[in-house]
Amino acid sequence: MHIAHITIHSAKKEESVAFFEKFCGLKIQRSVGNGITFLADSEGATNIEIIPDPEHAADVNNLSIGFAVENVMGYRDQLIKEGLEVSPLVSPNPSVQFFFVKDPNGVQIQFVENK
Repeated sequence: MHIAHITIHSAKKEESVAFFEKFCGLKIQRSVGNGITFLADSEGATNIEIIPDPEHAADVNNLSIGFAVENVMGYRDQLIKEGLEVSPLVSPNPSVQFFFVKDPNGVQIQFVENK
């Protein structure tokens, strides 16, 4: 068993799709009725469903989605150059480093490097 997808109800659907394409490396896999868009990585292992739903946009207080990267410091610098507001780099132990950015809906997106 595995997670099929993560659904985000979005007040900013187009901006959300663009964010996950540009910064998380996901590509649109399909669009279905009512403007629902599915994005995935090249292997199909990471899947995000974006539902345009301004009235019921995600309650983001306790939600974060983590993406593994190979060079967390380099990727953090790249996102800063892109104009994103990034959190400080966190290293709770010598084998892991991560930081967060917010997607257009305010969802905390974590980029993490496991050494």
